[in-house]
Amino acid sequence: MFEKVLIANRGEIALRIHRACHEMGIQTVAVHSTADAEAMHVRLADESVCIGPPPAGQSYLNIPAIIAAAEITGAQAIHPGYGFLSENAKFADIVAAHEIAFIGPTAAHIRLMGDKIAAKQAVKEAGIPVVPGSDGGVDNDADAITISKSIGYPVLIKASAGGGGRGMKVAMDESEVGHALSTARSEAKAAFGDDIVYIEKYLGKPRHIEIQVVADAFGNVVHLGERDCSLQRRHQKVLEEAPSPALDDAARAEIGEVVANAVRTLGYLGVGTVEFLYEDGKFYFIEMNTRLQVEHPVTEAITGLDLVREQIRIASGEELGYTQSDISFEGHAIECRINAENPRNFTPSPGRIKNFHTPGGLGVRIDSAVFSGYSIPPYYDSLIGKLIVHGRTREECLMRLRRSLQEFVIDGIETTIPLFDEILDEQEFVDGNYNIHWLEQLLRSK
Repeated sequence: MFEKVLIANRGEIALRIHRACHEMGIQTVAVHSTADAEAMHVRLADESVCIGPPPAGQSYLNIPAIIAAAEITGAQAIHPGYGFLSENAKFADIVAAHEIAFIGPTAAHIRLMGDKIAAKQAVKEAGIPVVPGSDGGVDNDADAITISKSIGYPVLIKASAGGGGRGMKVAMDESEVGHALSTARSEAKAAFGDDIVYIEKYLGKPRHIEIQVVADAFGNVVHLGERDCSLQRRHQKVLEEAPSPALDDAARAEIGEVVANAVRTLGYLGVGTVEFLYEDGKFYFIEMNTRLQVEHPVTEAITGLDLVREQIRIASGEELGYTQSDISFEGHAIECRINAENPRNFTPSPGRIKNFHTPGGLGVRIDSAVFSGYSIPPYYDSLIGKLIVHGRTREECLMRLRRSLQEFVIDGIETTIPLFDEILDEQEFVDGNYNIHWLEQLLRSK
């Protein structure tokens, strides 16, 4: 097992990793920009190293500075968290070249799954169902129209690299294909430096279902059930729950087994998430995230497994030590992403938090690195923290969530807490009857 781990991230995920390390008896090294010098993960770490000025490109994305920090402090492993360098294959290669363990999958798998076209082909060959679409990249109107006709309108034109909704455009009919193609390629080039796009069938009212998997170096793979991430705004997840109200035990077991077998076939190592669109009882592969997900706590709540701990164990060469039959799902969990944003127009709201009081009680968890007096910098993601609640049933979970939101106090800045109050007032959400378009339709109606 590692004696010292460098955490190449910031905010709540850096603190989350620090906690897991300390519970395992592992020392931590925090890296930080000058803007984060007083951050909680920096205060609590055993050692800290400043790696640059506030802009992420000069600090949290500064690979030479992070490697130097690891070498100076004698860290044996680097945990990238999520975002920043977590899915950067070049970074994973460089870490390995310096004989430091990368707490994540191999660079080869990061590279494979980072290419959406190659990933789709790889998982299709491994037995995972995919959305009907082009076999590769599309770069001209004529081919795009031919492929779209064969698939059937509407179609979705998507960037091969990256994600987060950038480089994605819908064409409802042939007249929209040319504009959608050129716009998607321009956005993809600007966002990811790669203008390759591909075409898929656009599903009308799907849910976003993702399957969590854990795999060691000995061929042992288990799935930890699904998370329903259908509450989204501009393709960004807002609230997640596990299990999904849309799946029964049979569907859960079937898709879980398909994913676990595919991951085993691919020789994947570590924690990963296979994401699907789910409509009319059928699953269609979207992508595989080769890192820890923001919403991992809901899976931890219903399984009792610490996913960060599992990442560290696997990276250190340990076996899982359990099989699929050892995994059980208890109760229901929901996560709300609390952001420093205006709850109506979602403009960022950086600034100083005057008062910060978190809810508590049975089944309530807060993953956050902020505190009263903390100033949220304008340079990074607007996530303040995550409210995770767990109950014996979904109904109990919803009641606990409503009560917890009422207790949450964050003064001095605007937050998205009122948005979740509105969502809980909608009967369709209470009934579990929603899809990936539901939230945006709700916001437009207000």
